[in-house]
Amino acid sequence: MQIVTSRRKFLGAAAGIAGLSAIGVESASALIEPEPGGIKLGVATYSLRNFDRTTAIEMLKKLKVKYVSIKDVHLKQTDTPEELRKGRAEFDAAGLVVTSGGNVDMTKANTVEELRPKFEYAKNAGLPMMVCAPTHQNIKNVEALVKEYNIRIAIHNHGPEDKNFPTVESVLAVVRGLDHRCGLCMDIGHTSRTGENIVQMAIDAGDRLFDMHFKDLADAKVRDSQCDVGDGVLPIPALLKQLRKMKYQGCFNLEYEINAKDPMVGMQCSFSYTRGVLAGLVAA
Repeated sequence: MQIVTSRRKFLGAAAGIAGLSAIGVESASALIEPEPGGIKLGVATYSLRNFDRTTAIEMLKKLKVKYVSIKDVHLKQTDTPEELRKGRAEFDAAGLVVTSGGNVDMTKANTVEELRPKFEYAKNAGLPMMVCAPTHQNIKNVEALVKEYNIRIAIHNHGPEDKNFPTVESVLAVVRGLDHRCGLCMDIGHTSRTGENIVQMAIDAGDRLFDMHFKDLADAKVRDSQCDVGDGVLPIPALLKQLRKMKYQGCFNLEYEINAKDPMVGMQCSFSYTRGVLAGLVAA
């Protein structure tokens, strides 16, 4: 069976679901699987950085996602432990599953004690994993804290501008020699901009691929060409096919960096496309 990837056809399917809801056949939310095709679709809340925590949570509920990676604008690193626990409880009460937080910048700390507040933050916020940006100089101290706190880290590759970990390969070269709780958060946009093949990088990362940020680019090498997922040139269907093949256990988190003041339509379109691709893969 041919896998259809046309945005128009996926939005037509979404409209059909809305129509079923309107005539009382079944609620639209009931028809949306929490893990379509076995993939844990989620949101990196950096996508909602212009909105406070309460508003962001309501937006997440409207997006019909289950999994979330919390940016510190929604659980501030400067909050007290009590405030962090209270804020985290709001995500839990909304039925959201918090799988990570970040990106957490670790580039300005070197010693274990300078890095410790990052792990205290993660502990108090109930984050099982931090998507983070360490350095080559402090990574062994970060590893020591991973072991002490039993909190996983996923190093985020940040593309050509990143002096520490620009590529997937640069992350893998380091984490393969570290504790098994140290891995990669692959940002597919930044990965594409460095010239790496995003599908091959997923294969290469294997069980060190802990988390993913997905987006799309109109030009595979241009950062400012980000667009709604499905409107660009990144091979999203091939990537999702590979993730299903390798039984990827992490989250596939939408990081929507454009239209910051009004992101919902673009995020909904991006999820409609992604869910449609996954439905096609399942049916193939």
